[in-house]
Amino acid sequence: MATKRDYYEILGVQKSASLDEVKKAYRELALKFHPDRVPAEQKKAAEEKFKEISEAYAVLSDTQKRGLYDQYGHSGIDQKYAYEDIFKGADFSGVFQDSGDFGGGGGIFEEVFSDLGFDIFGSRTRRGNRARRGRDLEVAANISLEEAARGVEKTINLPRYEVCEICSGTGAKPGTKKNSCPQCRGSGRVVASNGFFQVAQTCPRCRGEGAVIQSPCNNCHGEGRVKVTHRIKVKIPAGVDSGSNLRVRGEGEAGTAGRGDLYVVIEVEPHPFFERHHNDIFIEKKISLTTAILGGTMEVRTLGGNVEMKIPAGTQPGSIFRLKGRGMPDVHSRQIGDELVRASIEVPKNLTSEQRRLIEEFARLSKE
Repeated sequence: MATKRDYYEILGVQKSASLDEVKKAYRELALKFHPDRVPAEQKKAAEEKFKEISEAYAVLSDTQKRGLYDQYGHSGIDQKYAYEDIFKGADFSGVFQDSGDFGGGGGIFEEVFSDLGFDIFGSRTRRGNRARRGRDLEVAANISLEEAARGVEKTINLPRYEVCEICSGTGAKPGTKKNSCPQCRGSGRVVASNGFFQVAQTCPRCRGEGAVIQSPCNNCHGEGRVKVTHRIKVKIPAGVDSGSNLRVRGEGEAGTAGRGDLYVVIEVEPHPFFERHHNDIFIEKKISLTTAILGGTMEVRTLGGNVEMKIPAGTQPGSIFRLKGRGMPDVHSRQIGDELVRASIEVPKNLTSEQRRLIEEFARLSKE
C-alpha cells in the first residue's frame, strides 16, 4: 500500500495554518485540479489529485480530526474513521463563499464552478434561470509615451453581446414561450454519482436553463443575444504605464442582472529617444568635445518640446544632468518626475592638419 502524503504538504500550508488559510489553499487547488477543468489526457491524474486534496481538507478543516491527525498522523485517522467518514462534517461549501470577490451571494464556487457545468457537492437547486451579471470584457489600448504623459481620450471598437431586441432575451420567437425541459424536468441539472461525492452536471439538452425553445427567434437563433460592435470613448489619465488597468463600469456584456465591466489594459509603446523608469525619463545626448571641455549651452529634447540646457566646463562622459519636472506625472498624485540627460562625449574622427597640430600642442602643454 502506498504511503500517504502529509496533509499539510498536500495543501501547501504550515502546521500552524488557520482555518481560513486551509480553506484558501484548498479552494485554489480545487479550482486547478478539478477533473472537468483539465484536458482529457490529464483527467485520470487530476481525479486522483482532487480526491487527495479533498481528503486533506476534510481532515484539516475539522478541529477534532485535525487534532487527532496532529497527534497520531494518518494511523490515528485510519483507526478512528472509515474513508467515507472522513468527509462527514467537512464544510466544503464554505470554502467558496466569498461574495466580496464577485459582488453577489454566489461566491467563487457558484461563479466559477457552476459556469463550467458541474457542482462538486451535488447541489440540486435550480440555478439555470437565476439572474446573472453580464461577463466582464478586456481590451488592450496602445498609446505613445507623449499620450501617457498628458493623458488622452481613445475610441475603442468593442465587439460584445447585447440582449436581442426582437425576443427581449428569451430566445423564443415573439408570441411563443419556452417549455419545461423533459430531460431535467425544469431543474436545469442532471445528477450522477462519482466516488465519494455526487456530481450535478448541467443538463445537456437545455444547457441549464430548465426550459427548451420550440420556436427560436429568427434574429438571435434562440441565443437571446446578438453580437454587435460599439464605439466607446475611454479617458486615459496622465501618468499611466504599461500594464495599467482602467475599469469602465457597465461597458461589458449584457446580462439579466445588469452589464459587466470593461477593463482597458494599457500598453505604452517604446519611444525612439526616451527610456522610462517609473516617473523619470532618460535620454542620451551627444556633446561635442569642445563643449564638454569649455562648457556652453545646447538644446535638449523633452516631452514638452526642446529646452536650453547648460553644460558646465569639464563635463565627463556619462555625466547625468537633471531637468526638474520634465518627466512623467504620477497617476496617483500631482507630482511629476524628472528628465535625466546622460552626456555622451562626441570625439571627432577626422581632424584637419591644423586641428591635429593644436591638439598635439595641447598634449605637450598638458605633458601627456
